[in-house]
Parts: sequence; structure tokens; C-alpha cells
Amino acid sequence: MYEDSWYSFVPEIQQRRGPSAVSSTQAAGPGHRRKESLLQQPNCAGDHADAANPLPALFEDREDTNAPPQALVIQRAKSYSDFCDIVTPRLVSQSSKKLRKQRRRQNHSTQWEALALSIPETGLVEAVEDGLQPDVLKEELLKASQQEYLLYHDQLEMTERHLGTLVDDANSALRMLESLCQSFRAVEDQTTSFQSQCDDLLTEQKRLEELADEIGTDLYYYGYLDNVIRRLNAPGAGRLVDDEVFGEVLANLDSCIAFMTKNNLYRDAESYLTRYQSLLTKALHLLEVGFTNRLEKVSSEISRQIAATQSESARHALAYGRFEEILMDSYSLIPNIQIVIMSAYDQYGQPKAGLNSDIYTNTANNLFHAFLDIRDRDLKPIVQHELDAFKQDLKDTSLETALRNFVKQCFERSYIEAALFRKIFSIEPHYSPEARSAFAALKSHQRSLVTGTNIAPIATNLQSTLQARDLGTVCHVIGWITSEYLLVDYDEDESPFAAHCRELASRILAEHLWTFTDAFFEAEIARSISRAVVKPEELKIGPMVGGNATSNAFPPVKRAVELLGMFDQSMPKERCQRNSPVVFKIVKESMAALHRADTRIRSSKNGTDSDLFMIKNLLILKNELLSLEIGDIRSSQVAGMGLQHFGQIWDTISSSSPLNLVGSILTSFTSYIPGSSLWSRSGTPTPRAATPSAQIDNTQHDAGEQLDGLLRQSIYAFTRRWATTINEARNPQSNKLGEKNLAKIERELDEMLERVFTTQPEVVAKLKEAIQIEAQAQSEAARESQKGGSRITRV
Repeated sequence: MYEDSWYSFVPEIQQRRGPSAVSSTQAAGPGHRRKESLLQQPNCAGDHADAANPLPALFEDREDTNAPPQALVIQRAKSYSDFCDIVTPRLVSQSSKKLRKQRRRQNHSTQWEALALSIPETGLVEAVEDGLQPDVLKEELLKASQQEYLLYHDQLEMTERHLGTLVDDANSALRMLESLCQSFRAVEDQTTSFQSQCDDLLTEQKRLEELADEIGTDLYYYGYLDNVIRRLNAPGAGRLVDDEVFGEVLANLDSCIAFMTKNNLYRDAESYLTRYQSLLTKALHLLEVGFTNRLEKVSSEISRQIAATQSESARHALAYGRFEEILMDSYSLIPNIQIVIMSAYDQYGQPKAGLNSDIYTNTANNLFHAFLDIRDRDLKPIVQHELDAFKQDLKDTSLETALRNFVKQCFERSYIEAALFRKIFSIEPHYSPEARSAFAALKSHQRSLVTGTNIAPIATNLQSTLQARDLGTVCHVIGWITSEYLLVDYDEDESPFAAHCRELASRILAEHLWTFTDAFFEAEIARSISRAVVKPEELKIGPMVGGNATSNAFPPVKRAVELLGMFDQSMPKERCQRNSPVVFKIVKESMAALHRADTRIRSSKNGTDSDLFMIKNLLILKNELLSLEIGDIRSSQVAGMGLQHFGQIWDTISSSSPLNLVGSILTSFTSYIPGSSLWSRSGTPTPRAATPSAQIDNTQHDAGEQLDGLLRQSIYAFTRRWATTINEARNPQSNKLGEKNLAKIERELDEMLERVFTTQPEVVAKLKEAIQIEAQAQSEAARESQKGGSRITRV
């Protein structure tokens, strides 16, 4: 309403005091400096000059003549502030002129000095000259002295009036706002019910919209049938598989089938479900036909070029690079095929679960077989050329070199085929025992081309080549494959090719070559151990040759040790240590051969100690098993049960060095000494059977336990027999020779043990210690029996 500068105006008029007044104030000394009143009369005449100085602005500047003062034109003020700015300097200038005039008059007249003490000099002079009365003069003087304060008073009154106006306006505005608030409250009270009705209407509208959307969605699943029928039955429907729309058709058919399956209580849901499934089958059939036609077109071009060239590099470029380039040169055929494959399998070939998984799986398998048939037909000249080159290498180079080159070449081709398969179908089938997996589907389709799933051609060629070779060559080839691809410590940065080769090698060995090698070993066991012809001189224990413990072993046992070593070198440790049928058969047939030899030794009486013969050969066989770390020897009937408890004997027997098979059994040999806790499972000595040796139980699965039992019985029989002989020699009543005969028997025992265990003095010492323990036990038993018999006689 008004400007801010108007309210903040304060005129800056400074009252100026004369030099006499200033000097008078300074002369008064310190104290309060209260402003002197304009109405105060001077106390003495000597201070009249100082008393007249405070009002220099009231004097008028007059000339000595009686002429009127010169008229001045005062500039009109634009505003009140401009008026003050103009008038104030002029008043100051007039007061200075009047002060000068007063000083001139004081020199000429002193008759008004008394009046000058009480009233201002300028006002008095003017009043006298104008002929005014003292009361009037007093009022005029009072107004002149209060002029500055009256100006502030007027300004404050004007400000007060304006502030009152503002307060009145603010009050009227507040009253208007209060009325508006009351009006709004009234309107709100009146519209609350209307608003609730509107909210109800909006909620109902939303419900109807959702219901309409649901009905429209449901009708879409019914109405899509006519659209898809027209598309799939159109004359050019085969071209649909090479378009992006085909993927949308499959997705829509899946959605419709899922909807009809979920809402089977809807009207005609079963009929629509059947029709949608048949349409999905038809669409996938169109895809199969389109892919087969595309393969035939590419094959006709590639196969002709492959047959026309003789260069291996050119054939390789045509069979892989050119084939992939032409086949992938399509709009959407390959992406649509990948959509179908990924609907049936995951990235690694594992089956997916779904409503239409069976339909998609059947189509995917048909696509796989169509592709592999075409590849097998196109690459048949290349494969045949490689087989001819392999046969020529068998003639020109060594067998092992030719086989290594052939295996590496097949692994490389398999890796390239797997990469091509992965680019086309977007999956990489890994080994899986699942019957519904992609690996099983590809494996069932056998071909001459080597792929990631078809390794039969490699195994067939290897077996046909090794069939006429000896066991040593077979073991050497199998050992090379095992050490080359399975026993290598691969780090985290293993290349995809190395991983592929390792997987192929493990499958070839597990599915084909290990069983093939086992058959070779079984034939060799039957020939050299089971049906081996034993000469009479081989039933004797000859001297050791070169300090080798097996040099004077029984020939079938010696061959069994050789077979165990060959099997361990050609097979991984896991297969040797866990329920190997070959190891089981070697041990069983060796014990049976020893049983037959023991029978012949006892019947022929050729001077060989049958018990020591059994101990010698059983220890050799036992220590070979220990050196190869074979701890569980079971038949194939219980294979797969894992490592079984081998018995308490294996807790105390330490592993032996292969360089000295028998010399390291010092600590383990005490387990077979009579009276120890490992003598039998019950802790009681098991007496020697009446037959020459224990019968071999072919129905017992753990051959290691049977070997321990047979060795334990042989040691017990040997120590008991020689302990009895020594006790008889020590008894003077039963032996006429007495101590002389005892020395001969001990010398004979030492010579026999030294001849059998030439380089194993520990074994000799342990056997002699066992004999002494058994002899002492027999003597104590005899004394106890005699004491009991004498007591009975006295009674």
C-alpha cells in the first residue's frame, strides 16, 4: 500500500552549536553533558554571547537597508523526502548569514543585552523590529525552538495513521478468510456423501474392467485357434519356419495348451487342448521338414566339392568351415531350431520338465538324427581315408606310434564336430546316465563318424588292432592312454580341448578298453596259473638268485606277481584298489595252484617242507599286494559296495618296498605268530586242518581274508611241528641221543630257513622265535597234564 522508504524516513537535521558554546562546555569541566535547554536564561552577563549561540538558525539574514528581502524561488519537492533534502541546506545557509549579521549588530548596540539573556537574539531583534508583544514573541520563540521535534511528531502521527489503516485491512482480511473457511467446511460436509458415492462407482468400474480383461484374455485363448489354423494350413506354411513369427507361434501354442490344461473345467477345454497339441506337432513337423531340406541342399553342394578335391586341408575347410557358413546363412531357421532344442533340454543336455516336453524332445531327437546322418554321409570319404592311413602306419611304423596318432586324430575330429554341433543346436551334451538326456539320444544313434557321444569307432579299431597282440602290448597301450589323459594334473586354466579329450578317454576306457583288457588278463590267468603245467623240480624251493625274493618262488605265484604288476601299471589306482575282478581272480587262482602243489609235495615226499613252501609263496603274494596298496580283494558280484573292512591284519601290517618284497615284513610277520591277537578273528589259534592244506572257498568274496587265513594256518602248522620235534629231542627219556640229536635238529632247521630266506634274516629270526614260543607252550602244557594225572593217582 505504501513504500517501505516512506515508513523508514527520518530527517537528518543536525543542530550546530557555535564555537563559543563549545568552548564554554569544555571549560565547564567533566560531568554530565546534558543538552542545554533553549529556554534557560543565562546566569551572568558575561556569558550572553554563549547563550545566544545555540539558535543560530533562527536569525534571519537581513540587509541594513529597509528594502524587502530578495525573493527566492524554492524548488518544488517531488516527495516529502525530497522536500526535506532541499529545505535543510537552505535553512543552514540562512542561519550562517544571520549569525554574521548578529555579530555586526553587537558592535553598534548593547541595549538589548538584558533581553538576550533570556530569549534568542535573533528572535528578539525580529520581534522588536516587527513590533510584537512579549507573549506572542514567547510563543514564536517556543515554536522556533520546537520546530525540529514538531516535524518528528507529524511524521509519527502520519505513521500511526497508516499503521492503523494496515491493522484495519488485516482484520478485514482475517474476517474474510474466516468466512471462507466456514464456507469450505460447509461445502465439504455437503460433498462427503457425494465423494463416497464416487469412490464406490470407481471401485465398481475397476472391478468391471478387470473382469472384462479376464474375459477378453480367456476369449483370446479360444479365438487364437482360427488364426493359427489359417497360418499352418496356408499353401506357403513351410516358409514360416524361416521367419521370426514361427517362434511367436510356438510360444502362443504353449500358452494356449497351458491355459486349457489349467482350466480343464471350461467349456470345450479338452477339445481345444487336443487341437492345440496337434497344431503344435504340425508346426514342429514343418520345422523338421525345413531343416532336412536345408541340410540336403547344403550336403549336395559340399559333398560334390569334397569328392572333387584330394587335398586334406581343402577337405577339412569344406567339411567344417564352408558347411557351417552355408547352413547358418538363413533368416531365422537356426534360431527357431535352437528355441525347440532349448524347450526340450538345458545347456548341458539334461531333460526339462514341462507340459509339452515330450513333443519337443521327440522333435529335437529327430533334428539330431537328421543332422548326424547328413554329416556321416558327407564325411564318409574323409573317415575312410583316415582309416586307410592308419592301416598303412601299422605296416610302416610301430604299433604304439600308429595307435597314438590314430587316437589323437580321432580326438581332434571329435572336438571339432562337438563345436559345430554346439553352434547349430546351442547345447553341449555331457555324459549322463539319464535315459531321457540328449547324451543318451545321441549315443543310441551309432555311426562311423566320431563325435562327442559316439566313441565306438575308436574303440572298435583299437580292439581289432590289439586283439592279435600279447598282453604286454595291450597293457602298454592302455597305460599310455591312462597316463596321457587321466593322470595329468590339470589346473584351473584347463583348455576346452583338454577337457574334451579327458572325457573321451575316460569313456573309452570305462566302456570298452578296460573290459577288453580284463578279458586278456583272465585268459592269461587261465593259461599261466589255472592250467599251468608244473614240473616236479618246480615243487622244490631252490636258492635265491641275485638276492631277489621271488627268484625261487613257485612259477604260478611268480607269474601272479608279474600279472599284478602289469595290471597296476596299466590301470589307475582306484580300479586296482577297489573290487577289481582281475586282482580277485589272480589271488584266488594262485591260492588254488598252491593248494594243488602242497598236495603233490605231501604225496611225493620229495624232501620239501610243504608248510614252509606255503609260507614262502604266500608271503611273496601278500607282500606284492601290500606294495601295490591293494587292500580290498573282492569279486565282481559285490563290486560297487566301496571299500570293505579287510580285517585286523591290515591295521598292523606296514607297506613293503617293491625292491625287497619279503625283507620288510619284520613288524608284520609277528601278526602270524601263534598266540597273538591276530591269530584268528576270535583270538584263538586255529588248528591246522587234517587235509594237507585248507580248502579254497570259492564262494567267499574277500580273497584277502582267505589268503591271511591260509598263511596263518601254514605258520601255525610249521611252528607246531618243529616245536614238537625240538621238545622230543630235549627229552632224554624219549630220545637216546639227547643233546646231540637236538643240535642236529636245530642245525637242520637253520640250514633250511637260510636256504629259503637267504636275504631275510629277520624272517628267519621270527620263525625261530615262534618255534621256541610254541615249544615252551607245549612243555608247560605237558607238565600241567602230568601234575593233574599224579593228583588223580594219589586220590
